[in-house]
Amino acid sequence: MIALASSLAMTAVILVATVLVRRRIVVVTVSGTSMTPTLQPGEKLLVRRCGSTALKIGDIVVLEPPRVPVSHEVKVLASLPKRTRWQVKRVAALPGDPIPPPAQEAAGTLRTVPDGTLIVLGDNNASNDSRLNGPYPADRILGIALRKLAGATFPGPDSPTS
Repeated sequence: MIALASSLAMTAVILVATVLVRRRIVVVTVSGTSMTPTLQPGEKLLVRRCGSTALKIGDIVVLEPPRVPVSHEVKVLASLPKRTRWQVKRVAALPGDPIPPPAQEAAGTLRTVPDGTLIVLGDNNASNDSRLNGPYPADRILGIALRKLAGATFPGPDSPTS
């Protein structure tokens, strides 16, 4: 009887630990070239969920892109099932920092990064990032990439289809 109780207790601990880890850690598949040569399409990243206060310049982050102005095309797309399209970028500047030269044109008259925003850049200069969109809202951060997952080739719901 004691062995059964001990086994059930251990199972409960493992289940609780699994739930807690899954809430904090996610796996994301890279699907574009904005972070080449550092990251390649199809690579998997282990990402720790966090808020903007945990970020440092140079961190690779996963975040939701800024919303685009409403147009007819956006209204049509809005009627389709919603699925978040995450971006993977490198933090280039945090609130209070000077706007880095690559993002100055898109930032307009801003000279420093406003509170509640950050500047993110892809490692590939052709990236859709703060060079085009200006500061990104900091509340759209999913988390920080901890590492690449070596040999992770399993397909997932966010895997590229090509």
